[in-house]
Amino acid sequence: MTPDRATLTDAALSTAAAAGCTHAEFRVERIRSQRLRLRDGTPEGSSDDIEFGMGVRVVVDGAVGFAATVEVTPEEAADLVRSAIETAQVTARAGGGRVELAPEPSHGEVRWTSPFETDPGDVPLAEKVALLEEWSRELLAHDAVTHVTAEVLSAGEETYLADLGGTRATQRRVRIQPQIEALAVGSDGFETMRSLAPPVGRGWEYLAGGAGAWDWARELARMPELLAEKLAAPSVEAGVYDLVVDPSNLWLTIHESIGHATELDRAMGFEAAYAGTSFATFDQLGSLIYGSPVMHVTGDRTVEHGLASVAIDSEGVAAQSFDLIRDGVLVGYQLDRFIAARMGLGRSNGCAFADSPLHVPIQRMANVSLAPAPDGTTTEDLISGVEHGLYIVGDKSWSIDMQRYNFQFTGQRFYKIEGGRLAGQVKDVAYQATTTDFWGALEALGDASTYVLGGAFNCGKGQPGQVAPVSHGCPSVLVRGVRVLNTREEAGR
Repeated sequence: MTPDRATLTDAALSTAAAAGCTHAEFRVERIRSQRLRLRDGTPEGSSDDIEFGMGVRVVVDGAVGFAATVEVTPEEAADLVRSAIETAQVTARAGGGRVELAPEPSHGEVRWTSPFETDPGDVPLAEKVALLEEWSRELLAHDAVTHVTAEVLSAGEETYLADLGGTRATQRRVRIQPQIEALAVGSDGFETMRSLAPPVGRGWEYLAGGAGAWDWARELARMPELLAEKLAAPSVEAGVYDLVVDPSNLWLTIHESIGHATELDRAMGFEAAYAGTSFATFDQLGSLIYGSPVMHVTGDRTVEHGLASVAIDSEGVAAQSFDLIRDGVLVGYQLDRFIAARMGLGRSNGCAFADSPLHVPIQRMANVSLAPAPDGTTTEDLISGVEHGLYIVGDKSWSIDMQRYNFQFTGQRFYKIEGGRLAGQVKDVAYQATTTDFWGALEALGDASTYVLGGAFNCGKGQPGQVAPVSHGCPSVLVRGVRVLNTREEAGR
């Protein structure tokens, strides 16, 4: 970060105040993104990118303007404000009504760092390559494995935000996403299997051992046998099944059918061109039966190791936890300051994010999670309650319509359930439903022992497009009577 933030802040905010801006937020950010990929133990590519710059958003005479630059000087900071004001004057002539932002108190000096032991950016490239090589060799030593792809993505953000209200927030976030995929070739085709380790707000210790490290030894040891079983597994018979869904699969269903659907800008039609709007419209707040009474979903920007966790969001709002669905009923939305004010909902719940100092903050997803059951229900208990069904593990492809309503999901592994017991793998499985039918058929939840915080680095939204990291926690669940397709038959093969 620049060593003279106070001078930059004064140059930007004093210019904004003198110009009569009712709101101004000034951000200086340094974002480092790294990626390493190996194919069959041989490095295939790596990148190490740093983005550094500053941006300012203003509200003046009821209009909003934004400007940004990579030239980080006090003179440029003042010029940015003037450019943002000019932009606001242009947008005001386009119509659309006055812009008001929901009020937010000053949070004074804030310093926050996400919990981690070792910043992945500080780990030498040779050490990273050596670990991925070791994992690749271990998998390739098995006859069942033909090829292995190993990669790790990481990011570190250093952000500084100052606003006219008096908030001065310095924050640092670190996150990492490792992934191993093995491929097996058989006489009638091929199958793949990917690791289940989710991306997390942790450091290199997640791979190399330490507090919260994933059990890579166990996962890599099991993968060849599981992949060989998948390759030889029979194709699923299409029909209606009871599903026990593992958190490694369910997080994505939550993301697509709940996370995006409860973004209020999307539900109001302000976000439409990129991935559509939402069936969960504002007139249904407090009345829409989203799912069964056991369903309790929260938005949370405070959860430990969450990819969307912060102390202060990108427009100066303190991070919060809030209900979206309670007892199966839609009771809340994800908000930024503009949409909260526009819809008369009071304070924002802190869901604004800009993925770059050069991008304007937009409403983005919190860590949206399904609460586990309070009792001691295990995944095995859920399976024991199914006479004819499937147990689904790991995420893969998905499809959902432009209102977040009709969807289809596949996975990494599928186990047949007969008489309350697992009866071997099947393949070519996709489950299909509407959002309210699927969640309405949610009968039972696993307890906290089954709960896993999954998520993604690359949730896309907006035009120009922005990418945000977000986590989704959930337990294992039992969903009754879901339509299952045979993907091979559907593809005409």
